Amino acid sequence: MRVFVYKYTCALAGAAVGESLRMEGRAMLSAVLDDFRRIAGVEATTLEAGAGREAFGALARAADWSLIIAPEFDGILAERCRCVEEAGGRLLGPSAAGVRLSADKRLLSDRLRAAGVPTPACTPLDRPVSFPAVLKPRDGAGSQATFLVRDREEVNRCSERALAEGWRGELILQPFVTGTPASVAFLVGPGHCLPLLPAAQHLSDDGRCRYLGGSVPLPGGLRERAVILARRAVEAVPGLRGYVGVDIVLGEQDQVIEINPRLTTSYIGLRALADTNLAEAMLRTAGGEQVSLRWRGGIVDFRAGSAVKWLGLISELKLTDDAAGNGRGQGEG
Repeated sequence: MRVFVYKYTCALAGAAVGESLRMEGRAMLSAVLDDFRRIAGVEATTLEAGAGREAFGALARAADWSLIIAPEFDGILAERCRCVEEAGGRLLGPSAAGVRLSADKRLLSDRLRAAGVPTPACTPLDRPVSFPAVLKPRDGAGSQATFLVRDREEVNRCSERALAEGWRGELILQPFVTGTPASVAFLVGPGHCLPLLPAAQHLSDDGRCRYLGGSVPLPGGLRERAVILARRAVEAVPGLRGYVGVDIVLGEQDQVIEINPRLTTSYIGLRALADTNLAEAMLRTAGGEQVSLRWRGGIVDFRAGSAVKWLGLISELKLTDDAAGNGRGQGEG
């Protein structure tokens, strides 16, 4: 079996992304390539920096599966997924249409709210909004141009700062949600939505909501809430497959913040605790197989760059499709 792994920030020479995204990209690419290459009978390839679209299309056509890891802004992830589809390749991830819906925060918010999934509304800058609020790109990634704002004056000032930092896309406002930031990743395939261990998120406290990394697993009392809520979000969006991450806030009112239709940095921490090869589980789930995962006891703290630190021991854990409710208790991502 051939697997083509494409990482935008590593494949394009001089790609216009920040250093934090570039560091996260290198760490994710290294981790997932290593995992694929440890699977018997799997040949994993990637695209060298500076290679063009013809090379991309050739690798996608020749592969049994193509895993595309790219930022959502400027439609980059959706466009690369569309290229795989047009080349006749098979995506180990969401369809281009699924990416477009997930990456557009306004469209996603409308979709989730229509499905009864609690999520903050996305509001254009010229519409009323309650404060404090979060000013963010409509299709951003990596906490780009993201600001905690407390009044209209801050909205105007931070919008100008986003422009000075190079952001040229549309900005939106969301009510600020208080609580514990967390994420849940799923392996999604035909008839299966397998949760991985929920993770706590570490965010900067400088008013920029920068993602610094996280720790796995989330404390026990929050895990079931996190999985049930995030699963509802995944099930509300058509076209999702492969590894899908859901950002949530658990508080007085649990809320889904966004869906990441791609491999996320939490993969680095999750693989450190997994007794199963997560890349192999991803392939099998995407192919329609039911997979059980086993986890080593422990707590892992991981950083956006790639550093992983073992913090302590906990009891052995196991999650399967059914263990976390697989469709039961429906009723936020």
